Amino acid sequence: MAHHHHDHTDVDWDEMGPRLEAQAELFTPLYEHALAWLAKRQTEPGLVVDAGSGPGVVTCLLADTFPGARIVAVDASGPLLDRARTRAERLGVADRFDTLTGELPGVLGDLDYPADLLWAGRSLHHLGDQRAALAAFAERLSIGGTLALQEGSLPSRFLPRDIGFGRPGLQARLDVVEAEWFARMRAELPGSVAETEDWPALLAAAGLRPSGTRTFLLDLPAPTTDRARAHVAATLARTREVLGDRLDADDRATLDRLLDPGDEASVHHRPDVFVLAAQTVFTAVRAR
Repeated sequence: MAHHHHDHTDVDWDEMGPRLEAQAELFTPLYEHALAWLAKRQTEPGLVVDAGSGPGVVTCLLADTFPGARIVAVDASGPLLDRARTRAERLGVADRFDTLTGELPGVLGDLDYPADLLWAGRSLHHLGDQRAALAAFAERLSIGGTLALQEGSLPSRFLPRDIGFGRPGLQARLDVVEAEWFARMRAELPGSVAETEDWPALLAAAGLRPSGTRTFLLDLPAPTTDRARAHVAATLARTREVLGDRLDADDRATLDRLLDPGDEASVHHRPDVFVLAAQTVFTAVRAR
């Protein structure tokens, strides 16, 4: 399943922080490949901005990828930015690492100068008017600067189609329920505007020149690591919590069994658990 989305007003970010950090750490190989690709498209930026940074895992990877750049993590959550600062200190990049607290996209107006690279990793869909937000992102780029937009990923997969109990195809059914939930979440955002999710076209409408699209994989095959199992268990537990009332009784029972540490058929023990995820990055350049 894809990550779950949250409204900033109803989330305990102190509580969510460790889970978000653990997930991003698990996905580090994917992000490293994406940023290596990006580094060939935007060389030696002076200012790199992570718009919607969360706990700063990707922000610190940006710092590693661009060792000559000043890095700014931007997020509405103070507790998550505290985590980002702690991480930057631990990794030895705090001397060129800053944070900016506030709601996107308006808070970007507080940047000292335009960004040469602005990374928006799965943050745009939290904003009601995505077209207006992209225009605001574009305005904060330097001439020749790049906007890297991570959106439109495929749902992750953790389990075989037939897991030996319940109806086969559980994850496909969860995808449908999550897609419906996501549409409702988008519709309920302040100032929500429906858009065709043609990201290159939306980037062009923001006055940028689309410059590339690439999808990156995280492939952790079975038998997988304890850290990957923990991610699968946490993701399915969040699914059960958020979407459980939208599932039928059989699928709820299947999820409960998959989450029961005392059951040998649970994701805590079964040998066929894996993580396969695909994330797409779209780039565009400010030409004028």
